[in-house]
Amino acid sequence: MSPGSSPTLEALIQKFRSLPGIGGKTAVRLAFFMLNSSDDYVNSFSECILAAKTKITVCQICQNISDGEICGICSDERRDKGLVCIVESARDILTFEKVKEYNGVYHVLHGVISPMDGINAEDIRVKELVNRVTGSEIKINEIILATPSNVEGEVTASYISKLIKPFGVMTTRLAYGIPVGGELEYADSVTLFKALEGRREM
Repeated sequence: MSPGSSPTLEALIQKFRSLPGIGGKTAVRLAFFMLNSSDDYVNSFSECILAAKTKITVCQICQNISDGEICGICSDERRDKGLVCIVESARDILTFEKVKEYNGVYHVLHGVISPMDGINAEDIRVKELVNRVTGSEIKINEIILATPSNVEGEVTASYISKLIKPFGVMTTRLAYGIPVGGELEYADSVTLFKALEGRREM
């Protein structure tokens, strides 16, 4: 801490700096922005954070983030419930939703298999996926594996494909319009659409 600075302001800057993708200069700008904002704005901002932390849960069907037991996508009757896209995180759904041509539903794993990091199949939402395939009244016709195109994503996709195939459900993988090692959240909608359109059966 520099001489003469405010410990309270320094603490705020450090909180912003701890956020993903936020460097020192940006953290300072954000801290001063909040400091110079109206009380109403700051209170509203803090209330939104608290509400997100306390009210958001996971959908009982697809494991997506939701304000209720069932998310808006799963409850939408216009969606093709027989087409399920498997993604690593809820952020990936936001990316997929930019591709207006996709009309299926999702399943969020909340991670990928990574033995090096101590993450096994039991640590992600694979069991919930199997329950959807075997125990749901809705017949699932195709599962699209949209895990990342890195080692962990490929291991996860392969594991799920082998796990699901005995149940007679077709599993497909996104085509490599997505760069190897690339994350879905950074893919533009055209590239993602091409990857979705050119998916291959596993």
